Amino acid sequence: MAEESKNQDFNWDDISDQGFGDSYSEKERAEMEKLYDQTLNEVTEKEVVEGTVVDFNDRDVVLNIGFKSDGLVSASEFRDVPDLKVGQKIEVFVEEKENANGQLVLSRRKAKIVKAWEKIQSALDNDEVIEGTVKRRTKGGLIVDIYGIEAFLPGSQIDVKPIRDFDVFVGKQMEVKVVKINYANDNVVVSHKVLIEKDIEAQKAEILNNLEKGQVLEGVIKNMTNFGVFIDLGGVDGLLHITDISWGRINHPEEVLSLDEKVNVVVLDFDDEKKRISLGMKQLTPHPWDSLDEKIEVGSKVKGKIVNVADYGAFLEIQPGVEGLIHVSEMSWSQHLRNPQDFINIGDELEAVVLTIDRDERKMSLGIKQLTEDPWTKQDILTKYAVGTKHKGVVRNLTNFGLFIELEEGIDGLVHVSDLSWTKKIKHPSEFVKVGDELEVIVLELDVENRRLALGHKQLEENPWDTFETVFSIGSVHKASIVNKNDKGAILELPYGIEGFANTKQLIKEDGSKADVGESLDFKVMEFSKDDKKIVLSHKATHSEVAAEEKPAPKKKSTKKAAPKTQEDKATLGDLDALSQLKQQMEKGKDDK
Repeated sequence: MAEESKNQDFNWDDISDQGFGDSYSEKERAEMEKLYDQTLNEVTEKEVVEGTVVDFNDRDVVLNIGFKSDGLVSASEFRDVPDLKVGQKIEVFVEEKENANGQLVLSRRKAKIVKAWEKIQSALDNDEVIEGTVKRRTKGGLIVDIYGIEAFLPGSQIDVKPIRDFDVFVGKQMEVKVVKINYANDNVVVSHKVLIEKDIEAQKAEILNNLEKGQVLEGVIKNMTNFGVFIDLGGVDGLLHITDISWGRINHPEEVLSLDEKVNVVVLDFDDEKKRISLGMKQLTPHPWDSLDEKIEVGSKVKGKIVNVADYGAFLEIQPGVEGLIHVSEMSWSQHLRNPQDFINIGDELEAVVLTIDRDERKMSLGIKQLTEDPWTKQDILTKYAVGTKHKGVVRNLTNFGLFIELEEGIDGLVHVSDLSWTKKIKHPSEFVKVGDELEVIVLELDVENRRLALGHKQLEENPWDTFETVFSIGSVHKASIVNKNDKGAILELPYGIEGFANTKQLIKEDGSKADVGESLDFKVMEFSKDDKKIVLSHKATHSEVAAEEKPAPKKKSTKKAAPKTQEDKATLGDLDALSQLKQQMEKGKDDK
């Protein structure tokens, strides 16, 4: 602070005993008071006035505001004025014209606050640009000092592009505009973005007026999504779709690009209103198909990496931007198509054979099964799968008429539903086996030219119906269980696991009721067919014939004399069976000879 003013000496001895103003008449005194009052200013409390520094020391500063008395202001309020001088003009706030001690109370700090609010209000009213200092960062933005008032600058109002690091602005000067004032909370909201947007609007208008398809522009990546990136072209945003970033396949833009990166792009298209701009990056480089080796042709072997797997196949990238489709049917010699993921996964590196190639359409089909020999063309196919040879395979597919078994990769055979069992009547293969099961089979027929293999399962065992013909001879009686009934009759379960049939009329029991499912009764064989594997039975015959035998036959009068009975007339049913067996043995002996 400047040096203090010197106190002038005052000679009190020169003052007479006469009272102050006693030498003036009443009229003169009134005139003097009038003149004195005219020298004083009208002062109102709670307002800002201009004062003059008349004296100061380390503790106080004395100011004359034209009032009847001078006012004191604490020297601490003048720390920002290191070269304070007597006579300097300073704005102060009148707190009280006269306090309890009769003193005029002034404040420079409050005067600065009042003036600051007036300037801020004026800036809002007149849309003025003001300058402030960023003091610190806070939640959601920055605190900016404007004329000593702390204003809030939201993060979204700092710049037109998202700001990720607020700390870089702390301590720096920044031009802003006042956008909102809340006197109730002494809150001021400012924006720096609006200043940038004005500059951008001019740039935007210029860019849009000169925009053309094929034009190459420089931009900055401002946002990323899974479908592409948004690029700031200097006030205008354009979309660079993920498919236009690279000739090669990418899953997300971040694999090749990063935020705030400067890139060159080409204008692919824009709408009539010029609000949407489509950009491309890969179009700035030659298409990879144009540089594809001319030696690659049908039959060539190529290596690459799997970049995508679909239900119908997989795509092999042999160089960035050049892909070939491996259809699922070209992955294995097997005739039954499966999920491509059973063979291939994304990222696999493998070799394939070019099946077709169209450089004009930039398409290529590949195969990997061609790297191995076709099993149907092997030299040992005729001997390995000769008729009568036995094999084991995996059930791959079930149909209404049978099932397909894979004996080895590429070699499939059909087992007809009728060739699954000698004894059971199977309507659908699912009753006998399921997909994935291992089944033993025998080759019934081989057709190499048409790649067909007929297989059987029941043929692994001898046909039991040759034996059943003697066991279930016509007229023989057997115990059977009723397993199912319908309008036509019932299905019976006979010994050895075979089935028989009895129509509804043949299910009548001796008491007149009908046999039901679950009952086990005696049944007589009425019909037997080895070729059709059919046995027709009757329960009714087991008791109706017995009743007929027990009932005495009516005597008939005859004029002829009865002939004497021979030994043959006395033969029983058991004797007939014995003769039948003997006859079969004799016939068998003839066959053996």
